Parts: sequence; C-alpha cells; structure tokens
Amino acid sequence: MCVCIYTHREGQTIMDDRTAEWVRPCRCRGSTKWVHQVCLQRWVDEKQRGNSTARVACPQCNAEYLIVFPKLGPVVYVLDLADRLISKACPFTAAGIMVGSIYWTAVTYGAVTVMQVVGHKEGLDVMERADPLFLLIGLPTIPVMLILGKMIRWEDYVLRFWRKYSNKLQILNSIFPGIGCPVPRIPAEASPLADHVSATRILCGALVFPTIATIVGKLMFSSVNSNLQRTILGGIAFVAVKGAFKVYFKQQQYQRQAHRKILNFPEAEEAWTDRQTH
Repeated sequence: MCVCIYTHREGQTIMDDRTAEWVRPCRCRGSTKWVHQVCLQRWVDEKQRGNSTARVACPQCNAEYLIVFPKLGPVVYVLDLADRLISKACPFTAAGIMVGSIYWTAVTYGAVTVMQVVGHKEGLDVMERADPLFLLIGLPTIPVMLILGKMIRWEDYVLRFWRKYSNKLQILNSIFPGIGCPVPRIPAEASPLADHVSATRILCGALVFPTIATIVGKLMFSSVNSNLQRTILGGIAFVAVKGAFKVYFKQQQYQRQAHRKILNFPEAEEAWTDRQTH
C-alpha cells in the first residue's frame, strides 16, 4: 500500500495540478495502485536517509521499487565511482590503522618493560643482539601475557580452600580473625568481569605491574645485584602481600553480606503518617 505523505498546502497544490505525474511502483491494487511521483520521492528520501543506493520496498506488498537515475557524464561517473570506493575503503583503513596503532603500542610497551626489568643498558644490549622477527613477535606478547596473568584470580581459590578447611586450620583463624566463622547463608558473589570497571582495573593493574615490581624490588631487595632477580623478587613479594590483604578484605565482605538482615517495616511510623495525612 503506497500512501502519499505531504503537507496540506502542498497536497492541495498537487491535487489541483492535473498535470501531476502518477506512478504505479508496486503490485498493490485498488485505490493504492497509483501514487504521486513527488510524494513517493519524498517517502523514498525518508527511507534512504541520505544513502541514495539503499533499496526501498513497498511496506504492503514488499515489492522493491525500481529506482533509476539519469545517465552521468564521464567526469561525474569517475567522481561518483571514486566516492563509492572511498566510502567502502574507509572502514577497513580505519580498522587497519587502529590495529596497527595497538600493535606498535604493544611493541613499545614490551621494549620499555624489558629495559625496566633487566636494566636500561642490559635491555638495549639484549634487544640489539636478538632477531628482529623475534622482537616483532615477542615484544607485543609481553602486555598480553601480563593481562592474562592478571585475570588468574588465585585469591578466589585460596578463599574457597580456607572456607572449606577453616575448622582444621586453626592457625589461619588466629592470623585472619573471622575467616572461618560459620555463616547463616551463602551470599551471591558477582563475576569478576561483570562490569567495565573490573575490566579496566585488570588492564591497568597488569600494565603497571612491572613498574611496581621494579620499585618493590629496589626497596626490599637492594642487596641483590641482578636487576632481573631483584625485579622478580619484588614482583613475587608484591603479589603475595597484595593477595593476602585482598583475601582478608574479600572474606570480610563475604561475612558482611552473609550476616545482612532486612528489618521489619516500622508500623508505628506508618500509622503516624496516616494520621497526619487524614
């Protein structure tokens, strides 16, 4: 069914103009068989929304409209063809630029991390003696491996182990009070990647980890001469201390959720409110 859509003044002008062009664009019959060319053009413009190559069909019989354009001159044809090619190539070009930017950012981050962990001079010497192909493949994997390692939530396994065997491990209760206390119910725990905030925390924590490991290694293991060994020891110490505090904090949150209560509705206050309203 093809319906003419136009304003009252314009519609009156078209109805008064007996020379207005009519067209039968689809398989509809009866009173919807014919429609004004001008009205149909406006309806097609609304459907195409600026994309002149988009296909438009009748909403009733689903017949596709046969839309033709005047022939183009050679110059306009070349310009139109170039415009279409550019429109189709731009999304792929933008995606390639984005992927390339991410790749070279990962390569740069990997090189900086090597120099930070091993030492500036030692890191440069290692990368100069390494195969260029190995560097192009190996350096971008450094941030990827850090992120994957950050996604391993070993603290959750420790918590489950403690909650299961807390009665047999009394020494742990003395170190972390309340970790083995019985709970009236088991609260629901959110997924670690349930929201975008957790994902960004994992990303930022993974990328900043080499810097933190280097700083902790210099502060706690300054007697170690090797930069690599000092950074590894600093990273292990940081992960252990941070994990212990995180386990304790999550267990306290777990206990708090387990002992949550819902209070009775204050009926006296409700009755006083009813009296005030009446």
